[in-house]
Amino acid sequence: MSDHLSAGLAASSPPQPREGMISDLVSPQPAPVDRWKAWDSFVEASPETGFMQSSWWVDFRYTCGFENFGVTLKDGHDIVGGAIVLSYSYAEDHCFYYIQDGPVLPRDPLAAEQVFRAVLEAIEGHRKIEQHVVSHLRIEPRWLRLPGFVSGFRAVAPLADGYMEARDTRCIDLRASEAAILAQMKPKGRYNIGVARRHAVSVVEDTSAQGLADFQSIYEETATRQGMEAKPPDYFQTLVSLFSPSHRGSLFFAEYQGMRLATALVVYFGPRATYFFGGSRDIHRHVMAPY
Repeated sequence: MSDHLSAGLAASSPPQPREGMISDLVSPQPAPVDRWKAWDSFVEASPETGFMQSSWWVDFRYTCGFENFGVTLKDGHDIVGGAIVLSYSYAEDHCFYYIQDGPVLPRDPLAAEQVFRAVLEAIEGHRKIEQHVVSHLRIEPRWLRLPGFVSGFRAVAPLADGYMEARDTRCIDLRASEAAILAQMKPKGRYNIGVARRHAVSVVEDTSAQGLADFQSIYEETATRQGMEAKPPDYFQTLVSLFSPSHRGSLFFAEYQGMRLATALVVYFGPRATYFFGGSRDIHRHVMAPY
């Protein structure tokens, strides 16, 4: 971890301790690297969060102009919840706070409410010493349903601004057999996979400079075709440089007769793999390379 993030997981203004639960600040402080390791292990084992609460993602967002602070809540020596909070200055003296894939809460509803309120209290403490005016707090949790104790937030429409990450997701259990996975698909999807196989479409992995250039080219072509604003090349250059050495992600391509027709940027997080970005070319569509 880089020095600018080494203080990350510590609430700037600790919440009042709950019975059986203490803020990270009132317990002995481990080394920064150990604290990040403990946090990463915790979030990787938490099904209702994602890689955007990981330390390497915080490093990446720093390169995009986001500062950060963090809150951890512990029961004894065990982390039970918390959040990495990003801070983005969008005007000279204004910023907003942003929790991606969080906050991370325990499954027990009563404990979850305690952790949620403690996180908000710590964020409020940080806001009081913030040099900028904090306009709002934005959260993008991966909860299956909205807890009853969460109120005061309003929904943001999809694609309403440039900050929200993709929210529509489909989860596939890869522990099942290939036949079982295919059986869950719509008939058209199974058919198109068969078409790609009959045309000998192959999948290759390539995180080299050439792979990154091929990804950017296919991605930009797709964004133009769909009327979307593409992210600049340095976004993906930095992202791949951070996750590739630690095997936390990769680039994949579907090839047909030596041509790369489709691509996927995949992020690994705990037992999950996430299709994060991708695209396809508008040629040889009959071979169904994206499938």
